[in-house]
Amino acid sequence: MKHLFQVTFLLVIVISNSLYADNAKHLFILSGQSNMQGHRPQEAFTPAVEKALGKGNVIVVQDALGGQPIQRWFKDWKSPAGEKPKTTGDLYDRLMGKVNSEIKSEKLKTVTFIWMQGERDAKMLWGPVYEASLLGLHAQLSTDLKRTDIGFVIGRLSDFDLGNKRYPHWTKVREAQVKVADSSPRFVWVDTDDLNDGKNRRGKEIKDDLHYSAEGYKTLGKRFAESALKLITK
Repeated sequence: MKHLFQVTFLLVIVISNSLYADNAKHLFILSGQSNMQGHRPQEAFTPAVEKALGKGNVIVVQDALGGQPIQRWFKDWKSPAGEKPKTTGDLYDRLMGKVNSEIKSEKLKTVTFIWMQGERDAKMLWGPVYEASLLGLHAQLSTDLKRTDIGFVIGRLSDFDLGNKRYPHWTKVREAQVKVADSSPRFVWVDTDDLNDGKNRRGKEIKDDLHYSAEGYKTLGKRFAESALKLITK
């Protein structure tokens, strides 16, 4: 009888855990500067992940602000000279305020961080510290969410200034983004080189622009979703 009780008890635990896992959600956190701000998840990203994972199984949180350096997210940021600003991480705190509100009382099956930023750092000549900052930001998020399995989708800077004429560290930041993406099987980078031609949302024709076309932003959403889903199903 005692043995039967133990078996029954274990079976209940297994079933309960299974149901609990089935109720768990997939969290997608999207952040960065202007090209993330211009990306509208509802156009392509959210429909794609909801179709793949189920509408009720997905939480999408976006918070972005144009023209901002990574130091406004990464709290331990230091300049190439080793200097630390008085204020860092304020936009990260704003982002996490949204995230924590959305995941309250939720069980999370997976977490994927989707990042589109770097233009400002390229302009400010902060390329040498971008790799460490990007890795540090991911580690910061992992610590705060108490997870070691957070996927990382990085939108690589486009072909806007491959000659480094207007943004001197453009290619340095691009290279850092790819290097970080290649450093872990849970990381991946997304190509944006073909997204900045065509008509923008105001109907203006653009070519090799800093920002993306209206269709480019939709394509970006699709690529983010495809990359995120591949990481989840690996």
